[in-house]
Amino acid sequence: MVHVRDLLRTKGERIWSVSPDASVYTALVLMAEKRIGALVVLVDDKLTGIISERDYARKIVLKGKSSKETTVREIMSSKVYFVSPDQSVEGCMALMTEKSIRHLPVMEGDELVGIVSIGDIVKALISEQEFIIEQLEQFIMGR
Repeated sequence: MVHVRDLLRTKGERIWSVSPDASVYTALVLMAEKRIGALVVLVDDKLTGIISERDYARKIVLKGKSSKETTVREIMSSKVYFVSPDQSVEGCMALMTEKSIRHLPVMEGDELVGIVSIGDIVKALISEQEFIIEQLEQFIMGR
């Protein structure tokens, strides 16, 4: 079984963040530069929210607001679901599905240690399934 800790080892633990007082435009530029779909929102290195492309689409574009004049604080999700490094990828998938979210910060105690996306989880699950299939094929072939 693959755990979040294993994912962070392979993907890296780099965390991109933004201040709640930054403009949404600044957050979007950072997401585009880093080719990511969400940023954690930190105040004094503490997780206070998350902002995603989905937040932008639903809370700026559809409401006719300006991304340069709106702060991250105004549209971020302040109820943040998170997981521990010991969480299984299956558990992450279940939480993401249940809550209709695509990004999960990873917390070890009070410390933010990473973030995983739905893409990271799907990739890990596919890799795990491929490994199981390979093992079963070898067992069937008598190797």
